[in-house]
This record gives sequence, C-alpha cells and structure tokens, in this order.
Amino acid sequence: MLKTRIIPTLLYRDYGLVKGVGFDSWRHVGSLMQSIKVYNMRNVDELLIVDIRATDDGRPPDFAWVDDFADECFMPLTVGGGVSKVDHVGKLLDVGADKIAMNTAAFENPTLIRQVAQKYGSQCAIVSIDFTRKNGFLEVVTHSGRQPRGTDLVEFAKIAEGNGAGEILLTSVELDGTMQGYDIDALTRVSNAVSIPVIASGGVGNPQHMLEAIRDGGATAVAAASIFHFTEQTPAECRAILRRAGIPVRKD
Repeated sequence: MLKTRIIPTLLYRDYGLVKGVGFDSWRHVGSLMQSIKVYNMRNVDELLIVDIRATDDGRPPDFAWVDDFADECFMPLTVGGGVSKVDHVGKLLDVGADKIAMNTAAFENPTLIRQVAQKYGSQCAIVSIDFTRKNGFLEVVTHSGRQPRGTDLVEFAKIAEGNGAGEILLTSVELDGTMQGYDIDALTRVSNAVSIPVIASGGVGNPQHMLEAIRDGGATAVAAASIFHFTEQTPAECRAILRRAGIPVRKD
C-alpha cells in the first residue's frame, strides 16, 4: 500500500525563506539552507521548494542556486518556480531535483506537461494548481494567485492528467497561511475527477486537518508550511497522529 506523505513546503524569494497569507503579506521566516538541514534531521518524507518570484520576474529557475541547496537535501525534492520549458526541467533534474512543479506555464501551455512526461516520465511532472472560490465556482488562478483565468478547477485538473501529469498539487489561495484547514470540498471534487495522486495544500493548522484531507478529501499527500514555521508541531508528530488514526505512513 502506498504511504501517505507529509511534505513540508519552503517558499523563497531573493534566496530568503518567506511565508505569507493568501499569497500576500510575505514575511521573512528564516534561512532556506538551515531549514533544509533541519528537515534532513527530521527525516521528512519529501520536500517542496518554490521560488515565488521567478515567474513574476520573467526568468527561468536559478539553476546554480538549486544546485547549491539540492546538495544539502537528503530526501526526495520537488522544485518549482519559473519552469516554462522542457529544458528547464532537464537542468533542474541534472542539478538534483527529483520532481518538477509547473504552474503558470502548465496552464498557458498544457502541451508542456505532455512534453515533460514523455521525455522524463510522469513521475516527475507535478502540476501545481492554485484556485480561488467565488460563489461556489472554483477558478484557476496563475501568476502567484493574482491572475484569474476563468477556468473551472476540475476541468483543468482533468486537462493536466490527460497531458501526462503524475501528480496534482492543489492550493487554495484564500486558505493559504490561515491554518484554518484545507478546502475539503475542492479536494473531493478533484480527487474524484482524476486517477492520479492529489496533494492537498493551503490552510493546514493541525494534524486533524491532514486527516480530514486524506479521509474526506481523497488526498494522497499533504503539503504544509505555516504549521511547521509557526507552531511547535513537527512532521514526525503529525505522522504519528495519522498512524494512530489508521493512515498508512512511513515508519520513523
């Protein structure tokens, strides 16, 4: 049986680690390198690291910087931010990434997903989908949550799967950083519509929220940031609580 993963998320800007609320109000929360070393010691399942400025700046990923921090990362590593070409994926894999998260470029050019999947395998093609909720309509947004696209979340999730995505990383913009819980309704809709793994992101504040995302929302993994930045809870403690609830997780 596949194990449920708990994936700490590290967002960086100008080489510093940041966290916000609703994709806004960013504040500095520490050193990226130091956080990677802490998660190494905590033996986490996987790590997601995203450059939140690359797309807005119109630049590709900083391959040299990824090379530097990937050397310090001793767990499976997903890297995102600024990925808009197949060559970007190859370079990121060459410098140490295991999976690549594509967001804005995947929406604007879904064939990129297919090209990446065909060349490098679906297992490394992660489509990151950010969404907002407006009167019950779940709308895809891009460009760090600032650009609404008028596209239904479930429909785009199907498009991503159809083009070869290996996983979907699903983030609620409104709930991001609030620690009020994941959007279970959105998770349920997407997980019921696709057959690939769905990673819940945006809003987790305690292990019970993780359990709800898995049991009620159909998530196969949970991504988390604020809970680990701003509370005393650790991935190991969350994993232990999920284990006691009957969720299959990796042994410590």
